[in-house]
Amino acid sequence: MSKGRILVCEDDNDISNMLKIYFTGQGYDMEMTRRGEDALKTTQQQLPQLIILDINLPDMDGYTICKTLRTTTRTKHIPIIFLTQKDDRSDRIAGLELGADDYITKPFDIEELRLRIQNAIASAERMGLTDPRSGLPSGRLIEEQLREMLRRPEWAYSDIRLNAFEPFRDKYGFVAGDEVLRFTAMLINEIVDEHGSPEDFIGHAGNDNFVVISVADRLEKIKVALEKRFDEEVKSHYSFIDREQGGVKVDDGYGGEKMAKLMTIAVGLISSKDREFTDIREVTEAAAEARRKAQQQANLTQSPEAAPAQTAVQSTATAPPPATPPAPSTSLPSDAAKPPDAAQQTGSTPAAPQQPGPAQQTDTSKNVP
Repeated sequence: MSKGRILVCEDDNDISNMLKIYFTGQGYDMEMTRRGEDALKTTQQQLPQLIILDINLPDMDGYTICKTLRTTTRTKHIPIIFLTQKDDRSDRIAGLELGADDYITKPFDIEELRLRIQNAIASAERMGLTDPRSGLPSGRLIEEQLREMLRRPEWAYSDIRLNAFEPFRDKYGFVAGDEVLRFTAMLINEIVDEHGSPEDFIGHAGNDNFVVISVADRLEKIKVALEKRFDEEVKSHYSFIDREQGGVKVDDGYGGEKMAKLMTIAVGLISSKDREFTDIREVTEAAAEARRKAQQQANLTQSPEAAPAQTAVQSTATAPPPATPPAPSTSLPSDAAKPPDAAQQTGSTPAAPQQPGPAQQTDTSKNVP
């Protein structure tokens, strides 16, 4: 299991290769860039757990990159470590004032750098700033964004949840489950990059729950694209057999098995246009309710049994009621009043008394003198 994803922006090939080889061996996923512009683009596409940043770069200085990351909603929580030859006190102070978490000068001790990276990532996770599986903001950072969102005149918020995630993890294990969460985080980032803006916020609220904050018109496009792409691309995480049968077999809790459907994604969307919200709890509850309603509607649309069942209900409701049989005449004798040999004359055997039907009532009336 990966310890985290590190982005290195370093134009010295020797240092870059050394960092990649060493930290890959330590269990980190490494992304290497030489230019500041590439670093910013890569960060937007997939958030790293930490960024190692040189100051002297071919296209821009590291201070500019750090300032851009710290003033962008989606990246301002990422720990940044400067790794540079600039060892003047004024350079260190300038880097730390911009929001860098650490400042290391070259030449450096690789073991010391490893510990500083390890501590920076662990500190962010302990403070509830990021989810270790996706690298996305979580906990306190999401709450801060929600409070800031309510102060804006126009906003939109979406509650996103993976359906049938637990059966998948039960079948394939927690490692495969974490891979799905990372895939979902990456997919949301790609779609927000395509249909949103750098100021849009993406968070991982917990386990199979994600959030996106934007404005209504952009978020509606994000919702449509996310539902379409996720339902198709998540199938690659299943085996061929499970894809063909449309789900996974899991324990039903009674010693048998049941079929759980393939994962889908449900998105609940609300905005400042819907009504006035005064508290972040109102926002999250309203979005969760919108998600549940959207999922119920999707179940009715997608379930193969839904249409026949609905038709049957409608046909039962619209069918004319059966004709009411005419009430028997009060002048007719009851079965109890028949002579004992009446049943023998008709060739039948005596039976328990039962309510006579209309035809029986008519025949009996013909025998009345």
